[in-house]
Amino acid sequence: KLDELENLRKTVDDDYHNLSFSIPNLIHDSVPKGADESFNKQVRTWGEIPKFDFEVKDHIDLGLELDIVDLERASKTAGARFYYLKNGLVKLGQSLTAFALDFVSGKNYNLIQPPYMINRQSMEGAVIADDFEDVIYKVQDEDLFLIGTSEHAIASMYYDEILEGSKIPLRYASISPCFRKEAGAHGKDQKGIFRVHQFEKIEQFIFCRPEESWEEHEKMIKNTEEFYQQLEIPYRLMLLSSGDMGKVSAKTYDIEAWMAGQNAYREIVSCSNCVDYQSRRLKIRFRDKSNEDTKYIHTLNSTLIAIERTMVAILENNQTKDGHVEIPKVLQKYFGDNMI
Repeated sequence: KLDELENLRKTVDDDYHNLSFSIPNLIHDSVPKGADESFNKQVRTWGEIPKFDFEVKDHIDLGLELDIVDLERASKTAGARFYYLKNGLVKLGQSLTAFALDFVSGKNYNLIQPPYMINRQSMEGAVIADDFEDVIYKVQDEDLFLIGTSEHAIASMYYDEILEGSKIPLRYASISPCFRKEAGAHGKDQKGIFRVHQFEKIEQFIFCRPEESWEEHEKMIKNTEEFYQQLEIPYRLMLLSSGDMGKVSAKTYDIEAWMAGQNAYREIVSCSNCVDYQSRRLKIRFRDKSNEDTKYIHTLNSTLIAIERTMVAILENNQTKDGHVEIPKVLQKYFGDNMI
C-alpha cells in the first residue's frame, strides 16, 4: 500500500512539474497583442538601403562564384542546412568575432565560453519543454542536450545560488557554436547559410535587480544597434507581438538587417527581458545582507552577433559590379584587406 501511495505521489509531482514548467511568461504591457509577426511594431530604422546599377546576387551565388562556401559537399557530408566555409568567408567570420569581442569588452561585459552541452535540469530552467522537440538536439543515452544558444548555459550557471547584491548586475558576453533542429522551418531558407543547424554566435546575458531590468533592456538593445551601425548594415528595430515572441520572454525586440539579395529585412538579433521567469525555474536569488530575505534576480539576453547571418548581410549589401565584396571599414584591420 505504501509503495502504491509513493508511486502515486511521484506521478502527481511529475505532472505538477511538467504543467507548471509549461506555463509561459507574463508579457509586458507595451507588447503588441496579436497572433503572429504581422502584429509586430516597427520602432525605428537605421541606414540607407543600398542601390545597385547591376543585377543583385544573393549570398549563395556570390559565395559559389567567389569559392568561399561549399554547400553541395556539406549536404553530402552532413545533410541539408550545413555548409563548408572557405577562404575569405572564414576570414570574414573570424574578423566579425574579433571585432565583436573587442566591442562588447568595451561595454563592460565579462567574456565567457560556456559548455556546449547542458543537462535537462538546466535546459528546463532556461526554456519551455515544447522547444525540446522542435529546436534542441539530445545526446542519445545521456542526460545532455546541445545548446541552441549560449543563453541556455549562462542562464543556468548560477542554478540554486544566492548572489551577493553588491556583485550585480553581472554582464556576460558568451561565445559558442549553437545547434538547432529547425524542425519548424520546413521550406524556409533551405539553401545557403542563413538558417542552418550549426552556427557561431556571441550572446549578451545580464543578471540584474528587478527594478533595473527594463532600463538594462533598453541599454542592451541600443548597444546592439550601435554594433550594427559600426558595421554599416541597414536595419529596422521591431517590437515583437505576443504571438511572435518566445514563451520565456516578457518583452522582445528583434533587429532585422536589410539583405539586398533577398530585397527584404531579415532577423539577425533577438533581445529579450525574461524578468524573473528563468530565475524562478532555476532558483537564482540575491540579497544585499545575510539577514535579509532573498529576491529573485532578473535575466536578460540578446544576440550580439550570429556570425553566419551577419555574413549574409555583408555579402549581399556590399557586393560590387565585378562580383567581389567590400569589407566594412571597421573590419578591415582584422581582415587584412578591403575586399573579398
